[in-house]
Amino acid sequence: MSAVSLKELDLPIVGMTCASCAGRVEKALGAAPGVRSVSVNLANETARVTGDAGMSAATLAGAVRKAGYDVPTHEYTLAIGGMTCASCAGRVEKALSAVPGVLSATVNLATERASVTVAGDEADVARLAAAVVKAGYEATPADAPGAPAAASRQLPEPWQIAISAAFTIPLLAPMVANLFGVHLMLPAWLQWALATPVQFWIGARFYRAAWKALLARTGNMDLLVALGTSAAYGLSLYLWLTQPGGMMNLYFEAAAVVITLVRLGKWLEARAKRQTTEAIRALQALRPDTARVRSGADWREVPAAALRVGDEVQVRPGERIPMDGVILEGGTHVDESMLTGESLPVSKGPGEKVIGGAVNGEGVFVARTSAVGTESTLARIIRAVEDAQAAKAPIQRMVDQVSAVFVPAIVAIAAVTCIGWWLAGAGWSTAILNAVAVLVIACPCALGLATPTAIMAGTGVAARHGILIKDAEALELLHGVQVVAFDKTGTLTVGHPRLVAHVAADGDNKRLLALAAAVQQGSEHPLARAMRDAAQAENITPAAAQDMKAVPGYGVTAQVDGQPLALGNERMMAQHGISVDALRAQAREQEQGGATVSWLAQLGESPALIGMLAFGDAVKPESRQAVDRLHALGVRTVMLTGDNQGAADHIGRELGIDEVHAQVLPQAKGTVIAELRKAGKRVAMVGDGINDAPALAAADIGVAMGSGTDVAMQTAGVTLMRGDPRLLVDAIDISRRTYSKIRQNLFWAFIFNIVGVPLAAFGLLNPMIAGAAMAFSSVTVVSNALLLKRWRPAPPSA
Repeated sequence: MSAVSLKELDLPIVGMTCASCAGRVEKALGAAPGVRSVSVNLANETARVTGDAGMSAATLAGAVRKAGYDVPTHEYTLAIGGMTCASCAGRVEKALSAVPGVLSATVNLATERASVTVAGDEADVARLAAAVVKAGYEATPADAPGAPAAASRQLPEPWQIAISAAFTIPLLAPMVANLFGVHLMLPAWLQWALATPVQFWIGARFYRAAWKALLARTGNMDLLVALGTSAAYGLSLYLWLTQPGGMMNLYFEAAAVVITLVRLGKWLEARAKRQTTEAIRALQALRPDTARVRSGADWREVPAAALRVGDEVQVRPGERIPMDGVILEGGTHVDESMLTGESLPVSKGPGEKVIGGAVNGEGVFVARTSAVGTESTLARIIRAVEDAQAAKAPIQRMVDQVSAVFVPAIVAIAAVTCIGWWLAGAGWSTAILNAVAVLVIACPCALGLATPTAIMAGTGVAARHGILIKDAEALELLHGVQVVAFDKTGTLTVGHPRLVAHVAADGDNKRLLALAAAVQQGSEHPLARAMRDAAQAENITPAAAQDMKAVPGYGVTAQVDGQPLALGNERMMAQHGISVDALRAQAREQEQGGATVSWLAQLGESPALIGMLAFGDAVKPESRQAVDRLHALGVRTVMLTGDNQGAADHIGRELGIDEVHAQVLPQAKGTVIAELRKAGKRVAMVGDGINDAPALAAADIGVAMGSGTDVAMQTAGVTLMRGDPRLLVDAIDISRRTYSKIRQNLFWAFIFNIVGVPLAAFGLLNPMIAGAAMAFSSVTVVSNALLLKRWRPAPPSA
């Protein structure tokens, strides 16, 4: 009986507090496939797992999480060199996944990046790079100084292509002359002399990469080209040496033309791929190099990278803002078009936020730094675009499965073609040439580039117009959205309510306003700010409040001058047994006009209603256009709000919303979304607040307003950098166009092979034409993806 190869993994575990926890983790890991033994150490919070060679770290981590615990992870990004097709990307993924501790590995052929997630620090970057090198490729940390940019690695030098063409054109001259009735034949020795440098110098990279693929027991584009051109070159050499002095058909030109065309195709492809990353380079170029920082009474210039939170920075007219901050002195207009897509300059004054990378207009201002480096808005935008471009769309999984068996299948088809033609009596020359044509045309490059290049172009152009798409899956899901659910306040409305009416039960409206403002002193809720503004406008100084407590979905309670008070919606009043009938008529009148009604009541031994307050929040002018455009796309609209039914219905009618859900608690928004999904609809949720996070997570695709909270943006798959709901429609549009490009690219990538391979196998395709078609296929899919760069959002009136 042969020995079984075993391997050991050490997994860090988070969440264990006692011996029973360790026992549960041990039991969960022991039940995972391939596991032989488990030892859990509660003291250092690790689990040592011994199992078969095929035991997966990802499976083990999944078992731990299913048991109620977690495995901390660390992410690495590697720049990969030497990949030429989808098979290469698959081989790098396989090599990385085999490193102990790796939970997942994703390789993107277009960006030439590998994203690797490991358990804790089990696999350091040196071990990951070594695994890639062992598989026959190059790897460096993507953030290392001097790391090559995507699409610049493996870029053939133009002079090499020029020399290759110079040697190849004379070989083609007899064929071209023959078209005009002129019969030429170059001496065999001259054909050999011209073809040999192309084959073994210009084409040397194909041999090196093919040899590495063979060592790894796999195949790639280089193997197909090396086999095909070597067969044509070898056949010609054999015929020349075995039939000296006779007139013979040699095929040196076929081998030379294929190598020249493939190198030219890869050069054009790399240049086109570079254009798909233009958005990231444009965003990176927004970072200014220096900043002027206040130093006592003077200003000194420092590197922008040296800025710290709290520094006071001066920005002059025409300069780019070097950091995120809040204006302290001065006023100006700021051009934020590259960051938010807003075409018009935005007026800024003291107390307002400015974004690093935006261009200052006509004024000089001083701002206090609030975020720098990786925490700045610009850095987060760049990171989001890079992550989206590096991720794989779900549709790519099918391509990966095809690519895994593609090269071996083509080699087998070429062998069958060769043997079949020989058995049919066509002779070895014809048999080998037809097999060469099969090998040369069947390149998986186009398959590997079809999806990622479209995603790179789509997410890049979306970012330039203020739409941040978190990952490829979000982009793919967005195109099929059937229902859009909106939060109301701050999403469909301006989000700056004002007090429009207040009625006291005892007629003392000033006391009502003073007590309400006191209860809301410590809150940053929009209604609280409106209350304080109203009190200030009437020169009311609210008393101090104690024991303030927010009740999500209901309101707030506090003690004012020793008196317990509750301020909130009608549900809160009912919860405390307080009747609002005395002022219900006035409240209904306000609600029918679209106002939000809050109630103030005294609690304690003698609970009583103090009064009613009504708040108005204007509908955004863009909201109606957004809803109309969604209806034009066949998308149903829903509004979810914690507001009262009357105000919600008023806004719903004004905007033409199809379905309105009022008085919905924050946690219940997720339930409504789940019910919409159960009906078989793909649902997008749009919100901007902390209370929207559960619903954003529950939807197929969450969409956050960039003017909202960080929690909402982190939960969402798409972030709109302006508080304009029309951007959602633009996001759906670019998603649909991108997905359409993906399908077009996959169609062309498959059709080249589905049509080309049989034609070559049946002798209807010359190897030179096959080489041109193969090079053309890759350039076609990249060029088709680049058409997305011409996309523009619909004009405001649309």
